[in-house]
Amino acid sequence: MKLAYNAVSTTGTPVSDIIDASSMDEAMDLLRGKGLFVTQIEPESDSKARAKAKAKGSGIRLKSRTKRLKDVAMFSRQLNVLVATGTPLADGLAALERQVRDADFKAQLAIIRDHVEQGLTLYEALGKAPKYFDEVYRNIIKAGEESGSLPVMLDRLALLTRKQVQIRSQISGAMIYPCLLIFISIAVLAIMLTVVMPRFTGMFESLDVPLPATTVALMAMSDGLRTYWWAVLLGAVGGVVALKFYLATPGGKRYMDGVMLTVPVLKEVTRSYATARIARLMGVLIECNVPLLDTIQLVRCATGNSKYETMMIRAEQIVVSGEPVSGAFADERMIEPAFYEAVRNGEQSGRLSMLMITVADFMDEENDTRLKALTSLFEPLILVFLGLMVGGIAISMFMPMFDLTSMAGGG
Repeated sequence: MKLAYNAVSTTGTPVSDIIDASSMDEAMDLLRGKGLFVTQIEPESDSKARAKAKAKGSGIRLKSRTKRLKDVAMFSRQLNVLVATGTPLADGLAALERQVRDADFKAQLAIIRDHVEQGLTLYEALGKAPKYFDEVYRNIIKAGEESGSLPVMLDRLALLTRKQVQIRSQISGAMIYPCLLIFISIAVLAIMLTVVMPRFTGMFESLDVPLPATTVALMAMSDGLRTYWWAVLLGAVGGVVALKFYLATPGGKRYMDGVMLTVPVLKEVTRSYATARIARLMGVLIECNVPLLDTIQLVRCATGNSKYETMMIRAEQIVVSGEPVSGAFADERMIEPAFYEAVRNGEQSGRLSMLMITVADFMDEENDTRLKALTSLFEPLILVFLGLMVGGIAISMFMPMFDLTSMAGGG
């Protein structure tokens, strides 16, 4: 019989096809021999019916970075409990695989478990799923396996990933209301120009009186928007797409990274969050006995900002030359002074990792307070702008009527 299957190759690539076999067990053996791990297999007729039903459903779901971090945090926490209680690693991975409901993460765990059963270390097996487990995560696992303290490292990773999820949730949550207000402002402006203003235009033309400059400008904007709405919409969408493609280029990313560290209010938030992330990653890696040079290289890949990548490259050069690494963090334009002092004192006292983690905890609390204060300041500014915009349009529309009333009263 013909069986439709979904599988994942050893490189993590999804594969969907049809195989002819006498039974599902035989099909599974054939596919496993080809290096494929099956995530779903069923008769072809059932597969076609399922596909037809799904065609009416929702489209492809894109998993966000935050959702992946939540999956990794839960994986680390549960695997820590299983390994700490003496469960063999392969059995623990199989148990977690059975519990996971997300199809993509389940497939990645299947690949990891399969490689562990083949004799690879967990560090090597996690390398088969780089979308979920980055170099920092894998190197901490490697340190745990080499030192025999894997449960401890899994616990630290669970804390690290949960902290990353918390920070991302704080930032995204703080941006929801301001973005909603901006959308409402644009919608109100469009409605007033395309629906309300045209009702006054004919009356203004019949009055045959001089109109204020603001009223004339609004009438011109209204006519232009109603006539060339398609060009405005096309230009807005094209501008957004072009900006997205530009920011994806190396030059565009460098420009945006520079803007993030130049705009007066934004640069403070960027510097503070970047410093806290660098401090926490370096502190955890050094605490896990990862060599300092390797730590700097791993953090450099995880910064996400080209300016900070350049700074970490300079830190690598300083370490190679035998100088104290604190010298790379003396630039107050990019690094909080508290972090520089912590690194300098940690080098002298030999407690570098502890001081870095302490600074990261302190800065995360400060960032939370700063983000709330910034949001509470930003929201009233948007509301004031919305009020001024609506009020200005209303005054421009009613001012000719006030002038006409005054003229009639004077007559």
